[in-house]
This record gives sequence, C-alpha cells and structure tokens, in this order.
Amino acid sequence: MRKFVSLILYTAFLLGANGALAADAAALAALRQGDMKKMNFHSAPKPLPDVVFLSETGEEARLQDFGGKYVLVNFWATWCAPCRAEMPMLDALQASYGGDRFDVVTIATGHNPPPAMKKFFADAGVENLPLHRDPKQMLARSMAVMGLPVSVLLDPEGREIGRLMGDADWNGAEARALIEALIASDR
Repeated sequence: MRKFVSLILYTAFLLGANGALAADAAALAALRQGDMKKMNFHSAPKPLPDVVFLSETGEEARLQDFGGKYVLVNFWATWCAPCRAEMPMLDALQASYGGDRFDVVTIATGHNPPPAMKKFFADAGVENLPLHRDPKQMLARSMAVMGLPVSVLLDPEGREIGRLMGDADWNGAEARALIEALIASDR
C-alpha cells in the first residue's frame, strides 16, 4: 500500500512539474479532436538538442532562444505540398496568438534557397511567420524529423512536450482550443 501511495504522489509531482501537462493532462487529451488527434503529447517533457539553425537574418539561432512561452516549431520545405497547404493556417494562428505567451516558429529544412522561401510565403499569403533555415538538416536530424511537415510543441521551459507529424488545420477550432488551453495553463 505504501508503494502505491508513493507512486500516486510521484505521478502527481511529475504532472505538476510538467508545464503543459500540469494544465490537466485529461483536459489536454480531451482537446485532441479533429486534426489535433495527430498531436502526440509526451509522458514527460524532452530536452531540446543544442543545435544551431539560421535565423531570418542569417545569424545563428537555437530553439532555446524562444524560451519563456509556448512555441509551435514547424519544419517545412518549399517542395512540400502539404507544407504549402498548412502554411496559411500556421500564419493565421501566429496572427491570432503570437506574442508573449505563444509563437509559431517555422524552419525550412534542407535545400531551400531564401528567394524560393520568400516566393513560397508570398504565394501562400504568409505575412506573420519567420523564414528560418536549417540548410544542412542538423536540427531536423537531431530532433528525428523524418518527413515533412512536422510540428513540435515546446513548453515555456524550452522542452518538447508534443509532436504532430503531417499537416493539420492550425486555424481550426480544435487547434485554437488546444493553444488557448496551453496559454491559460501558464497564467
């Protein structure tokens, strides 16, 4: 009996220490509706690799630079048709929620020349997302990104808490409810 009580207390401690799941693991699981059913929350946050990518201005950046808020990191490429379909929805999500508590960070991985990236964004009507690059796929490989698009959810402590493989309706009610629940849990 004592071991059972210890296990329950330890589990409660772990859930309380996890920024995203502390919101209420059951409530977040209940929000996995529609395209968000593809979002897989980890049982415990995963540390991020300390790998450099190139910022919009060509300077070195790391995912750790975006700590202090929830971040949806989207790995994409100019040749990726599903990426083209979901990018306007990610742009709308950033326009609605981007700020001190949440941001969408897009990272083109592989060979994606900046002029092609700019054309891709212009053709898709994207105005609110950054044009970061991972030209040698070092970040994507270190995070086990095997196909595109992949969206990785980071907590304010800069840890991976969830991952969605494939495209999704990021401007849909289900995605918005999930982001709102995360933002509300961090108050």
